Amino acid sequence: MASVVQWIQGTRPRTLPNSIAPVVVGAAAAHHIDEFNALYTGLALIVSVAFQIGVNYANDYSDGIRGTDDDRVGPFRLTGSGAAEPSKVRLAAFISLGVGAVAGLVLVALSGFWWLLALGAVCVLGAWFYTGGKRPYGYAGLGEIAVFLFFGPAAVLGTLYVQTGEITGIGIGSSIAMGAISAAVLVANNLRDIPTDAVSGKRTLAVVLGDKDTRRLYLALVAVPFLIALGMVVRVPYALLGFLAAPILLPAVRRVAAGRGGRDLIPVLQFTGIAMLAWAVLVSVGLVLD
Repeated sequence: MASVVQWIQGTRPRTLPNSIAPVVVGAAAAHHIDEFNALYTGLALIVSVAFQIGVNYANDYSDGIRGTDDDRVGPFRLTGSGAAEPSKVRLAAFISLGVGAVAGLVLVALSGFWWLLALGAVCVLGAWFYTGGKRPYGYAGLGEIAVFLFFGPAAVLGTLYVQTGEITGIGIGSSIAMGAISAAVLVANNLRDIPTDAVSGKRTLAVVLGDKDTRRLYLALVAVPFLIALGMVVRVPYALLGFLAAPILLPAVRRVAAGRGGRDLIPVLQFTGIAMLAWAVLVSVGLVLD
């Protein structure tokens, strides 16, 4: 029977900045036009984090029963390690997605933007079929595109729109930044797993591109938020605060650029996630100050 600590590990805490950072910067974009709503932001955060945990448990379950996690280099997995029964991991995924769905329903009801229910449904389906079902899109090299869309435009612009009823240029730029660096986290994860994924038949984008081009893709993606911050300076001079996140990212960039592999790439996910959250907070501070 899995321990409480192992269930917490199963949520993949290192990936949670992916769900927190977009809501932070989306709320700041709403504040920038004097439309910030703390309750709506809190509900959006619950939706985002619950969906993130749900997709992590779903991924644990689906990869585990397929045998993809039988020979892992990366962090602990509940199903693959045999610590938890697959049915219980699947239930944890459904509960997490359910919590997110309920919070989303409350948010939609309060805001009156009922069409957002369709977006929520797409997010739930995207979470499950990433590695679930007969034809998981995560096994077909589409995972990074989905992460970009869900943790970029969907999360950032969804948080902004539900509070303001509009989409701003700052919001669009921020959503691209968040989507790119969120995708970079997955690229780093899949870069580490190229050898085992190739053997198990999991054709991630990293497997398709190969080691060298995957590293180039990671470096390009992590540069995007800083280019966006530079572009924001025209409207929001304090957006330059986002560059203070660069030193946090540097150790990850060095490991990827130096050709490190296996367990040496595990910290890359952590550094990238923390840098993402730092960029979001710093740019959000800039938006508030402006």
